[in-house]
Amino acid sequence: MKKINIALTKGRLEKEAIKIFEAMNVNVDELKNKGRRLIFNCKNSFYDINFFLVKAPDVVTYVEYGAADIGIVGKDTLFETNKEFYEVLDLKIGECKFAVASLPGFKIDDGYRNEYRKKKIATKYPGVARKYFSKRGQDVEIIKIEGSVELAPIVKLADAIVDIVETGETLRENGLVIVDDICNISARMIVNKASMKTKREEIMKIIEETSKIIN
Repeated sequence: MKKINIALTKGRLEKEAIKIFEAMNVNVDELKNKGRRLIFNCKNSFYDINFFLVKAPDVVTYVEYGAADIGIVGKDTLFETNKEFYEVLDLKIGECKFAVASLPGFKIDDGYRNEYRKKKIATKYPGVARKYFSKRGQDVEIIKIEGSVELAPIVKLADAIVDIVETGETLRENGLVIVDDICNISARMIVNKASMKTKREEIMKIIEETSKIIN
C-alpha cells in the first residue's frame, strides 16, 4: 500500500471533506483534533493517507509539483490557474456561484457600445471576470480587490463586482443586487499527473470510494 498525500483547503471545505473521508471509513481522528500540527496521518487496513491543510491557491501548487498526490479545492480557485493537473471529481460540496452584482439600476449592457468610458469591474477573480465580459464582447477595466469587493460600487471605485455568492445576504446588507449569474461552482478533487501513473491503484480506489459517497 503506497502512501497518498492529500492537500485540503482550510476552513469550510476542510470540514465538508472530512465528512466524506469519514464516510469512506478513513480514520480522521487526527484531523478532528489537529492542534498545531501540520501533517495528519490517517492509516488503517484500507488506506495510508497523509493529510495537510493549506490555503486554496496552495492546494493547486502542491498538487502540480507532486508534494500532494490529491487536492481538494474550490472550482473558483481552479478558474484562476493554468497549472497542470487532472480534475477528476465534482465533490458537490461548497456549492455556490459566481455572479455579477451592483447597486440597483446597473445594467450590464447599458452604454457599453455607446460610451467611451470603460465600465470598471472589481473582483478577486480577474480571470473569471475577464472571460465573462469578453464572451459578451465587452471591453471592461478589471480592478483586482483582495478584501470585501462589495465596497467597490458603494464608494464608486467600480461600476459592478464579480464575486462568489452563496446566500446573497452580504450583498443585500450592503444594498447590492445580483445582475447576472455567471456559473455554479463547487469543490473539486484534483490529482497530480505523475501520481496517477505511479500510485494509480491507490488513487483510483480513493476516487471510486469517494464517488460512491457523493452520488
